[in-house]
Amino acid sequence: MKEEYKHKEQRELIRKFEAFLKNKENYYFDEETYLEVINFYQANEKYAMALKACEVALEHFSYSIDLTIECADVYTKLERYEDAIRLIENVLLIQPNDPELLILKGSIHSMISEYSEAIAAYKLAVDFVEDKDEIHYSIGLAYQGMNNYEDAISHYKLAIEENILNENALYELAYCLDIIGELESSLSYYEQFIDQDPYSEYAWYNLGIVYNKLGNYEKSIDAYEFAVAIEEDFSSAYFNMGNTYMNMGEYQKALGSYKRTQEIEGPSAEIYCYLGSAYDKMKQFDLAIKYYQKATKLDQFYHEAWYGVGMTLSAQEKWFEAIHFLNKALKLDIENGAYWKAVAEAEYKTGNIVSAIDAYTEASEMEPEDAKIWLNWSYLYFEQGDVDYAIEVLEDGISENPENADLYYRSVVYLIEKGRYKEAINRLETALMLNYEAHTVLYDFFPKLHTQKALFKIINQYRKNNS
Repeated sequence: MKEEYKHKEQRELIRKFEAFLKNKENYYFDEETYLEVINFYQANEKYAMALKACEVALEHFSYSIDLTIECADVYTKLERYEDAIRLIENVLLIQPNDPELLILKGSIHSMISEYSEAIAAYKLAVDFVEDKDEIHYSIGLAYQGMNNYEDAISHYKLAIEENILNENALYELAYCLDIIGELESSLSYYEQFIDQDPYSEYAWYNLGIVYNKLGNYEKSIDAYEFAVAIEEDFSSAYFNMGNTYMNMGEYQKALGSYKRTQEIEGPSAEIYCYLGSAYDKMKQFDLAIKYYQKATKLDQFYHEAWYGVGMTLSAQEKWFEAIHFLNKALKLDIENGAYWKAVAEAEYKTGNIVSAIDAYTEASEMEPEDAKIWLNWSYLYFEQGDVDYAIEVLEDGISENPENADLYYRSVVYLIEKGRYKEAINRLETALMLNYEAHTVLYDFFPKLHTQKALFKIINQYRKNNS
């Protein structure tokens, strides 16, 4: 009843406001009323009307912080970023140290990749806010957007010093340290938090994340175990423990961790999807599909679950069924190269060569650094007898991945098939230089003994010359 009365009041307010706009009727709206009107239009995604309300409101309350924030948000949703920034700057002339306006200005600059301006705004705000960790985190993200990982690291560390519970800052810090190759050397940084407070579940949790990134899975599990021993309902630690067990191939243990996460947090599309993935790895395909479908029932837009069903069906070589579910995933995430690659393979397996080629073309544009796309796509042409086109596709792949030995070895196969032996030898030398041990892949393509002997002679000569 109370809710119904509130809706009735709101409808009456909007009626009055729209009558005021249309007929210039004599209604007085105070600042709070304008905010309510703007919020109503925003909630209903009527941004043009929200903007009209903003313009009228600002005529009466030009320097209201709350109205400025709301109106800047409307401009942002309409992608009128310059107008939003100009509006904020006008009010900052009167109230130059208002942290909310400075933070909003910084976030809009970041949104449009004007990172230097964003950093300047955030730095002005940092002295006037209580939650300094969030400001330092935002500054870190801006530096990261500029690929300035060192300064990003400095600010993530400042954020963590202010608040060790800032999980986002800890995660991004580990990412940046990994990028510049200093993750391992930073272990002492994370361990100092444990020295300060050995009963901090978050310190152990984040140490677990770092060890996982370093591939030291045993120590990662140990750290997560300490975290959940301190806080038995620490769902994030159980979830990440499950991910680490998956990396270790300990799928049964991963299931246990994911199920414990579900017990604490309740069901979610994400956790059902991870349970499905664990069953998939254990080749319990019926259970995998069951949990992926549970995920889609909770959230029909959770594309990872549709993809999971498709990949599980592909693993059982149920290609026609797989295509149906993979395409569902693709419709929800059209720019996902992995999805395009999966569709391409399934289409190829059903004999839909044209569809497979189209999908490989899309996949190569989305993820050109994935060598398997180029290998599989070129092999499709090779198997069809169009070796020239197979070579052409592979050349494109090599130009995108000049350090990938597998592409060079496959190029050797195609060039030999075309009788272009001199080019094949040059490519073979490059492949051997990049990864000598991988040369055995050639023998799969040349089962005849005399061809293998000829290749072995060249490879052995290379080894002697470079030993």
